[in-house]
Amino acid sequence: MAKNVKKLSLANKLAKKGDVIKPTEIIGRHNRADNVRDIEDLVGTSGSSNSIYFSPLQTRKQRGTLKNINIKSEPLTPTRVVPKKIKNEVQDELQSKILMGSVMVVKCKVVPDALNSSIRIDRIKKELETEFKQEPKQEILQNIKKEIKPQKEPLLFLGVEAPHPLWQSHLENIRTMRNRQPAPVDTMGCHRCADPTADPKTQRFQNLVALMLSSQTKDQTTFEAMNRLKERTLTTITIKEMPVTELENLLHPVSFYKNKAKYLKQTVEILIDKYDSDIPDNPKDLIALPGVGPKMAHICMAVAWNKVTGIGVDVHVHRLSNRLGWVLQPTKEPEQTRIGLEKWLPHSLWSEVNHLFVGFGQTICTPLKPNCGECLNKDICPSAFKETKAKKSKE
Repeated sequence: MAKNVKKLSLANKLAKKGDVIKPTEIIGRHNRADNVRDIEDLVGTSGSSNSIYFSPLQTRKQRGTLKNINIKSEPLTPTRVVPKKIKNEVQDELQSKILMGSVMVVKCKVVPDALNSSIRIDRIKKELETEFKQEPKQEILQNIKKEIKPQKEPLLFLGVEAPHPLWQSHLENIRTMRNRQPAPVDTMGCHRCADPTADPKTQRFQNLVALMLSSQTKDQTTFEAMNRLKERTLTTITIKEMPVTELENLLHPVSFYKNKAKYLKQTVEILIDKYDSDIPDNPKDLIALPGVGPKMAHICMAVAWNKVTGIGVDVHVHRLSNRLGWVLQPTKEPEQTRIGLEKWLPHSLWSEVNHLFVGFGQTICTPLKPNCGECLNKDICPSAFKETKAKKSKE
């Protein structure tokens, strides 16, 4: 037979013959095996009235078992009879069977994962106990401690109720970016302005002077002004004896250099008379000096006296804290930001946050045009999200 010739189905055979066979009701069936035939035998034969015709869905092997079974009369319909579900009577009811024609389909319920069972866990524990029975537990822990290097500080600060839930991710990303790119504060900050060869008292005074000049002034400008002052031997006595006009010329172009020259003159008088040419060792007395604010006082305590008394919040820390959502409510003044940060930020981070944020604000998160595309916090920064959303709405 050629491959393109289609095999005729039963319906095609009947249509070709021109006969229409309608199903009828079987009134009786005999137990003789010789009168059992397939319905396909109707085609091409006259069809004996004593024959029983079966659907092709039932196999001949199953029909052979009909000899000893009394079959009740049932109607034959042209539509397909939907098979009934036959439940297997099992106590645990884990399986059920469906009889579809001559095919048996088995449905199984989902059995719980045996890996998490208590029996398997107990067996694993016993195996581990026998395996490590020879080596004591203390020796195993000591070997693990040798391989794991202790960290300087914990990665997680438990119990910290921060305004932003991802503040630790912000901090780690800023640390990474600061390590990649140096900032002016790293080489020309106030902590770099003092003369390392001078005595400790003179160095502390120079630290205070650098902080007084740094207000609203770039680090480069402050660093250059400090170098000019150090060429004249920057001490309390030299500033006291120096004319105001000369001091103003040395400070220029520092922002508000005339006011700062006046404050320096007043400050050295107090330091000489009250502190023996040294600076106060507490933030309260430092703030009482002319031209010294809370930010300068806390940074001076950390740099000059190596004491952490508060967070030094300048314009960079103030700006970044609001952009990152590190304050509960937006603040307008740096002092408000300092109070908000000290309420929740761990004390171990107070001395780091100023230097970290100042360098980050000088390089990436700048005041006017922040480089959000280069920032690792662009996907978790509230300000970056608002900025992109605003751009899309304009488009």
